[in-house]
Amino acid sequence: MASAFHPLLLLLSFSLTLLFTIHGSGSLAEGGSYTSIFSFGDSLADTGNLFRLQGSGLRCGHPPYGETHFNRPTGRCSNGRLVIDFIAEALGMQTPLPYEAVTGHNDGSGQWGVNFAVVGATALSDSFLEEMGIVNERTNLSLGDEIKWFQQLLPSICPNITDCRDSLSKSLFLMGEIGGNDYNHPFMQGKSLDEVRSLAPLVIDTIRSAVETVLEYGATTVVVPGNLPIGCMPFYLTLFQSNNAEDYDPLTGCVKWLNKFSEYHNQLLQMELNRLQQLHPEAYITYADYYNIMMRFYRSPSKFGFGDRVLSACCGGGGPYNYNASAMCALEGTTACEDPSLSVSWDGIHLTEAAYRFIAYALLEGPYAVFPSALTADQLHKEQ
Repeated sequence: MASAFHPLLLLLSFSLTLLFTIHGSGSLAEGGSYTSIFSFGDSLADTGNLFRLQGSGLRCGHPPYGETHFNRPTGRCSNGRLVIDFIAEALGMQTPLPYEAVTGHNDGSGQWGVNFAVVGATALSDSFLEEMGIVNERTNLSLGDEIKWFQQLLPSICPNITDCRDSLSKSLFLMGEIGGNDYNHPFMQGKSLDEVRSLAPLVIDTIRSAVETVLEYGATTVVVPGNLPIGCMPFYLTLFQSNNAEDYDPLTGCVKWLNKFSEYHNQLLQMELNRLQQLHPEAYITYADYYNIMMRFYRSPSKFGFGDRVLSACCGGGGPYNYNASAMCALEGTTACEDPSLSVSWDGIHLTEAAYRFIAYALLEGPYAVFPSALTADQLHKEQ
């Protein structure tokens, strides 16, 4: 499958070079390139942290996860690569190693950056969610824990504050996607829409705090993805099945009110990021529009090479959307579709490598993320 998309990866890399190159010369491979990537988030970005923490207890650590590209489970909750893998590849870099593979080692293994994302992570702390009567059965880790890991690891990356600011100013920071699990758990546990909506401003404020923290340490480029169109996800389509046709978008079949909720989160996030940008004009704080990228998949699936069942999971245990909470992907009685590249959803909750590839391509090509086109990372650093 990877070889079939090789021309697309070349085009992706070329598009990214154009976006980061100015004045008619230079490219990412030259002096204006980012030197490392630091990633935070949940299962949409985790490349192996929870796998190392839980081992065989993680469902994403069993076949058929990882079958498409790696030919083995890596802890990625997909059949293959994630957005961060494609971005790193386009930048000519290795995917940053998971924090759990780097911590405690002074062997330069974090030279490309570090991935702090964890499957199941929430933005809000586990203790706060418990006070709200919300249980995270997967992990007790949150964005705050990931930021602490980042702070603890810094001394092994750079010996002093000046060196850190210099190094981090040339790094790309991916802050998310994060926040989805803050909503997944309460929805799954029967909380009302109003109860879940009340969490959104708190989630946004937590993301704001994390962005400000990395800026204080010297970050100059921070990309913050929004929430997915959850009303199109097999997990939610199964959880909120309805006999009322008015609940569904007639064009896509997605649950309208759930997508409206995602839009609400994303609007709050964009407002906060705009405010942060005004407070930090020396930095580029970028909203990554995962929502509208993915809506294109559902409105025009054939345009992106997807099949006619884009609302169904590739790997699952049956049902209208091939999602069954008691027979989830990798459990006994489940099977994966023959060609995952025809599917948007891998397991009902996470996406296929094909979907992640197109998301990365759309971010790098624009206009779904406003990457800094006026300055390269190196020039931005010099002007400070």
